Amino acid sequence: MAKKRKEKTEEEEFDFKLPKFDEEKFLKRERRNIKTLFLSFLFGFVIALLSFGFWSLLSGSAFRWELILLLGVFNSPWLKYLFLKLDVDLTDFGRKGWFVSYATYFFTWLIVLIIFVNPPFYDEENPRVDIVVLPDMQELGGTVCIVAQIIDNVEVKKQDISFTLLDPDGKQIAADFTFDDNIFRYTHESPDNLTGDTTYAFKITAKDVNGHITEEEGFFRYSNDAIKLAEPIGTAIAPGPTVTYSTDIKFDVVSDVSRFYYTVDDGDEINITKGDDFYVTAPKYEGWVKNKNVTVKSYAEVIYYFTNCPLQFNNTIVDYESYYFNVSDAIEIGGEKPPEISLPGPRYVGATPGFEVIVFILSLIIVALIFKFRKKDKKI
Repeated sequence: MAKKRKEKTEEEEFDFKLPKFDEEKFLKRERRNIKTLFLSFLFGFVIALLSFGFWSLLSGSAFRWELILLLGVFNSPWLKYLFLKLDVDLTDFGRKGWFVSYATYFFTWLIVLIIFVNPPFYDEENPRVDIVVLPDMQELGGTVCIVAQIIDNVEVKKQDISFTLLDPDGKQIAADFTFDDNIFRYTHESPDNLTGDTTYAFKITAKDVNGHITEEEGFFRYSNDAIKLAEPIGTAIAPGPTVTYSTDIKFDVVSDVSRFYYTVDDGDEINITKGDDFYVTAPKYEGWVKNKNVTVKSYAEVIYYFTNCPLQFNNTIVDYESYYFNVSDAIEIGGEKPPEISLPGPRYVGATPGFEVIVFILSLIIVALIFKFRKKDKKI
């Protein structure tokens, strides 16, 4: 019995025949698939052009993208009507065929639309102008640096930038600036005739090649009080007040600065840390000399980095006044190291993947799926 069953199994295996390959049916199906793929692409392109027109009309609308997306989605059923109108045989089209067709339509529509709504085809973005004034209050005799990062999705040229500077009386001052690698720079020298608080106003106007304009205004001041000694008093005339190692010497700095320091008799720089209201130091730090009349000069450094820009922009406030102190002979004078100050560095912010990047990644996934399905079709 076992021998007969074995012989029967061998006969069954020997009688198995591969199905006959229907070349005509295969070619017909492939031609149909190519035709539907081309029609889906063409339909997506046409709807993208239509959507671009609505995009322009909806300028300023808070629901712009949502309405355009609905337009693209609600037009997708017309794809089946287009196939039927052109007598495309859909008898064995199946879910996979519809998936490929609708995916081709949707991503063609989306990618073409994104291309059209961005330069060089379309531009509605104003230039972005970020301004920093270093410092916003300077001592008499110092310089003020106005720096701006001007960025646009197309291009801004120097001849399309206007810089207006007004003196305290409202009269315009001739001001020459530089503009390289999206960085605007202007340095204002303090006039020799300044004697007190003085305010200057300025305005930067940037226009891109498509005529979109951004205006930013600001001001800066000159004052003898940009840096001033709060305690102790009576330091303007030598030899000044007597100080010992624990005497608090307090400075008031109006501007927001990155580093404040001073020198004793033009010696090494001594950093000061800021307390609740003042920058506070004492003769206990290295650089002070006991049993001597000394002269103190103070300085403030402002440092700035634009986001994702490695260039450092800085300027220094030099105190207009000199301060005099009579240092005691306490043994603790000049015995401690000054504090260290952490200075600002470049600021880098990782860009959030944009809408276009997400669409590109999804498109790659869809293309991979399409080729995978088509490869399976050929194996069958």
